Amino acid sequence: MRYLFLLCTICSFTLCASSTNAQQTAADFFNEGVTKSNAKDYTGALQAFTSAIILNPENAPSYYNRALAKISLNDIQGSNLDLDIALDLNPSDANAYLYRGLNRTRQEDFRGAMQDFNRAIELSPNDALLYYQRGLCRLQINYINSALSDFNKAAALAPTDVNILTARGNCKMQLNDNKGALADYSLALEKSPNKTQALAGRGYARYKIDDLKGAMNDFNRALEISKDDAELYYRRGLVKGRLGDFANAVLDFDKTISLAPNHFKALFSRGFCKSRLDSPKQAVADIDKSIEMGNLTTQTKAYYSEFITASTLPLLNSVVQDRYKVTELAEDRSDAYLVRGILRNSTGEGKSALQDLNRAVELSPTNAEAYFVRGVVRSSLGDQRGSLIDCNSTIKLNPRHPEAYYLRGVIRYDSGDEQNACVDLSRAGELGYVQAYKIITEKCNTQRPTAMR
Repeated sequence: MRYLFLLCTICSFTLCASSTNAQQTAADFFNEGVTKSNAKDYTGALQAFTSAIILNPENAPSYYNRALAKISLNDIQGSNLDLDIALDLNPSDANAYLYRGLNRTRQEDFRGAMQDFNRAIELSPNDALLYYQRGLCRLQINYINSALSDFNKAAALAPTDVNILTARGNCKMQLNDNKGALADYSLALEKSPNKTQALAGRGYARYKIDDLKGAMNDFNRALEISKDDAELYYRRGLVKGRLGDFANAVLDFDKTISLAPNHFKALFSRGFCKSRLDSPKQAVADIDKSIEMGNLTTQTKAYYSEFITASTLPLLNSVVQDRYKVTELAEDRSDAYLVRGILRNSTGEGKSALQDLNRAVELSPTNAEAYFVRGVVRSSLGDQRGSLIDCNSTIKLNPRHPEAYYLRGVIRYDSGDEQNACVDLSRAGELGYVQAYKIITEKCNTQRPTAMR
């Protein structure tokens, strides 16, 4: 993937004698963001670009580069929000369409990704990577012939690119053009002899055309490079089974299942081989499992209160207890109730703490911190709805309260509102609460590999 932190766009911040001090500061923050991005300090880069945006909200490159920083932090949804703005400000940026398309691919929004790749190609029709990525996207929605056309165009523009050749080989395999796929894989391996995907692809193509010796050689080489790849053991097991070496095939299927316990195809193949080794009961057991596992219906997401507890622990253990400092007690004594509530909660007196916090809110209804602390305590007591209301109040009073966005995002995710949850978590990270990126990485992205160039 091309991380093009557009140094050339810095010229949009060129300072002249008439530039205001705010523009100079925006330029400084932008340059700092580029420097930190290049040094792989993506959290620091994100903060710098955010500062540049605050001071100059009409500069598309700031949003674009912040989007790239968010990609590196696995904040895909947040990245898309920035790319949306960047494209509103600069609709002719092919790279912005490319990265939004890649993000949408990771989110399995393949049709949305297709639209972005189409637009990027209109803007930059000689970029092989764009055709390549659109081809991968088309494969995902079973437009196989159209995908092949894209890979052919990409290969014409970049005839030695091993990723393109390997992808075209995979596409040809789906079209049962095993010999054509074999040629592409072989050409890719001439350029990159240790490319595991090409070795695996060629091995499988050879298996399909009954070149079992050649297939064994390819899978053996691939496994020397990638020793923990379950699919490689599975496919080598298929070759061994075809050769009649059922005992060693079972060993490969055993390894597959140990690495990928839900690999129902390996269970079936192991059962078949065991049937040939006069172990009918074991064979039936494996095949039964493969049928049961292969027909599992999609289940609704279970509710785990542990997720909220674990995710809000940093708030309870540090943020709430350390962030609030009283310099002088006001006449309404709301701060006294607030601090006592914090202390009572820290000693396990959650219900008493809530009473104090209710009183603090009554006495000081415009104090964002009082609502936030009460929201944390309510969440710890299982009142997620009440906590969500308090987060909303906090954000209404203080739109730059990072922990409130974080807590609201956690609660929303747990309740099934994943899209808005990830937007909240992204905003929390933007505002400096970096703990949000751990949950973003674990929960907000569909992990699907995309090719890199």
